[in-house]
Amino acid sequence: MKYDVLRVLGMVMMVVCAQALVRLLVDHGDRGLLEGLPGGFLPTLVAYAVLTAAGVLLTGWAHSRAKALGRH
Repeated sequence: MKYDVLRVLGMVMMVVCAQALVRLLVDHGDRGLLEGLPGGFLPTLVAYAVLTAAGVLLTGWAHSRAKALGRH
């Protein structure tokens, strides 16, 4: 059960951050959830990219752990 929850959290994190990353690339002024992050466009872009990658990794890890336990 916990790997299913982690998988869903990873997917939500990936989708939200990827959507914000694309929005930031289209409109440099719309920084979304990370509006309070100092530094402007580039640090926000890097933060969204790292969070998107972390969501992908968390989802993949939770999926492989659930699969190892016999769950799909």
